[in-house]
Order: sequence, then structure tokens, then C-alpha cells
Amino acid sequence: MANSKQDSYSNPVTATLTGIRDLFRKQIKAGELMPTDRLDGMTVLVDGASSGLGLAVAEHCARRGAKVIMACRSGIPEKGERVKKRTGSKEVHMLHVDFSDVNSIRKLVFEVKQQFSPIDILVCNAGIVPKESRKTPQGLEEMFMVNYFSKFIFVNLLLEKECFSAESSSVPRIIFVSSESHRNPAKFEWDTFGIYEPYGIRKSVERYGYYKLLLTTFAVELSRRLAMNGKPSVSVFALCPGPVNSNIGREAPLLFQPLLRMVFALFFKSPAKAAVPVMYHAASAAQEGKSFDYLFLMSRKDVDEKARDEANGKKLWELSEKLMRSI
Repeated sequence: MANSKQDSYSNPVTATLTGIRDLFRKQIKAGELMPTDRLDGMTVLVDGASSGLGLAVAEHCARRGAKVIMACRSGIPEKGERVKKRTGSKEVHMLHVDFSDVNSIRKLVFEVKQQFSPIDILVCNAGIVPKESRKTPQGLEEMFMVNYFSKFIFVNLLLEKECFSAESSSVPRIIFVSSESHRNPAKFEWDTFGIYEPYGIRKSVERYGYYKLLLTTFAVELSRRLAMNGKPSVSVFALCPGPVNSNIGREAPLLFQPLLRMVFALFFKSPAKAAVPVMYHAASAAQEGKSFDYLFLMSRKDVDEKARDEANGKKLWELSEKLMRSI
């Protein structure tokens, strides 16, 4: 069974086929997002919001009455203007961030605190699948930084600066866009944590799954730490939206891009439809006051046992804190 899981996301072809197969599996829905599940008066921060799933989530939130902050590396201001035009909302704002750069993350937190705090909902969506490893300004590997470590830094700084609403009648929510590929890695690589290691396109999808394991483990551990008294000060949710027809494969070899675009268009969900589990976490009254929840599509599941293990959560937190101090 373990080998079967590891093979499912070991390369771009098997990952794509696994995503298509999952779409046709019977799902038991965790709940239904209702028209009455509104976000009026709430402030929602969505990162990676210039395209794909993040852009769709920003539009959904604006339609449900939220003030929306779109944190992006590109698309400013045109993507924000697009959301305003399509939703009729005037409360759509954009902030620049490069999640591969720690200094950019710190600047974003300062701007959020000064201009938009307190926030009620954070959607951590930004992610990349590069064709090869690249170094960040701080010397870390880019996909490790963007897909996992930037989230650790960003969320902890927002909490440290008290950017989440403390007076709202609803418990604030942090939502991580993860992936079922977090089940794929056989183990944690503690000895090489944070150390830059080069890789090429053949290992890119495999590394993506490993960093989603780190992200999901962080989400579970964060939920523990935010519910020390038995009642969460902030709810923590995670999800896999399934395969999304987005531009995440933009760095695939040029030879394969036409095929990928065709497969994505034929079989993968549109960002608007894939955003439904994100919106369920963000807006559903049924999620109020929960400490942690994970959805695959709209089906409730336990995360992988490695991510649930408390010892792994503590170890990841300790190593991440140590790395954060070092840079």
C-alpha cells in the first residue's frame, strides 16, 4: 500500500492520472455551502490570488460580502480591478508579496497590520511547481520556501503582530491549500531540513508532495498550539481541491505543455468549482469553532498519519523556528 501511494505522485504523468481518477471516485460530502453563508463585514486575505484557485477564491469572497485583500507577486492592479468588475464589490485591495523572499513577507505583514488589520480569514494558497531547483535571496530552495516555509513565517508573524480579529463573534480561520500528494512521501527528511539540494524536472513533482507533507503537518501542529485551552483562538483548516485547471504547470517542458493544457481543460476542474471546499472552510456556519478539519474535494478525511503524529509536529516546528532565526 505504501508503494502504491508513493507511485501515485512520483512524476507528472502519474500525478495527472491520479488526479483524474480521484475526480471520478464517489465522494461523501462533508456539507453544503449555503447562500446564507455570508462574509459581510469580514476581512479576508488570500495569497497567490493573481490567477487560478486564488483568484477564484478572491471572487467568491467578494461576492459573499467580504473585504478582500489579494496578496500577489504579479497582476497588480489589473487582477484586482477584474474582481471588482466581476463581483460589483468596491472592497477589493491588492498588496505585493514575493513568498520566496523573507524580507517581502515581513513587509507584507507590516502593510496588513497598518492598513487592514484585524483580518478574519486567511487563505494560504500560493504555490509553485518549478522545473528545477532555484535559490531564494536567503539561499533556501524556492519550492521549499514558497510551498511550506513562507507559510510558517507568514502565519507566525501575523499571529505575533496580533493581526487576527479578537473581538469578532466568529473565531478567525486560517485555511491552507494542501494536496493529497502529502500522503506520498515515505518519511520526513529531518537531517537535510532547509538545506539547499539541486533537482531537475524529474524530481519536481516528488518534492511538491514532500513540501505539502510539511505544510499539512504544520497545519495540524498549529491547530494544537492555537487550542491549548480546549477552545481554538483561531480555527485551522486544510484541504486538497483536487486537480485544478490552472497555470501551475507553466514550467513544464515546452514539448508537453500543449498536451497538459488539453488534459487540464478536458478533465480538471475550473478554478471557480475547485474553490468550493476553500469557501466551505471560509464561510460555512458548520465550521464555526472547530479546531481543525481537512477536506479532499468536499469529502472529510483524516490527514496522513505522519502529519497527525504529534512528535513530527513538534520536530517540524522546532526545526522551522531554528531556521527562521538563522535567516
